[in-house]
Amino acid sequence: MNKKRCSWCTEDLLYIEYHDKEWGRPVHDDRLLFEFLILEGAQAGLSWLTVLRKRENYRKAFDHFDPAKIARYNDKKVKELLSNEGIIRNRLKIASAVRNAKAFLDVQKEFGSFDKYIWQFVDGKPQKNRIADIKELPATSPRSDAMSQDLKKRGFNFVGSTICYAFMQAVGMVNDHLIDCHSYKR
Repeated sequence: MNKKRCSWCTEDLLYIEYHDKEWGRPVHDDRLLFEFLILEGAQAGLSWLTVLRKRENYRKAFDHFDPAKIARYNDKKVKELLSNEGIIRNRLKIASAVRNAKAFLDVQKEFGSFDKYIWQFVDGKPQKNRIADIKELPATSPRSDAMSQDLKKRGFNFVGSTICYAFMQAVGMVNDHLIDCHSYKR
C-alpha cells in the first residue's frame, strides 16, 4: 500500500526517504542541528532537493559538520571549498558556514549545548500545526522571527526568518506534515 505523503514530496527516492525518516522529527544532537543550520543557509534561493543531493558531498567537504573544525577554516580551505563541484560554490554561503561555526561554539559555551538554546524558541517541545493543504504552509512565524533576530544578534548569518522556519520544520521544532500525511501523527 502506498503511503500518503505531504504533497511537496516528489517521487524522488532520496526525497521520499528524507520526508519519511528525517523531516519533522525532533533533533537534539548538536552536530546534526549544526548540519541542518548550515544546509538550510546553503539552500537559500535553491530547492531543498538540490541541497539534499549534495548532502554527502557537504559532509565530506565540511568535516562532517564539526563546528570546531569549521571555525578554524582559513582562506586556503575556503578556496578549496569554492573549487569543490560537489557543493554549492557560493563564497558568501561558505563564509557564512565558518562564521556560523564560531557563533555556534559561543552558544554552546553559553548554554551548555546548542540544543538547549535553540529549543527554547518552542518552549522545549515540538509545535504541532494542523495544515490540510500545502498552500497553508507558512514561510515564517513569530517564533522563527524571534529565532532569526536572536541568531543574528549572536553573530550568525544566512538565518533570516524563512531559513529559520525551514530549519524548525526540518529538525522537528514544528510539525508541518499535512494532516493526511502518514508522518503527521508520528
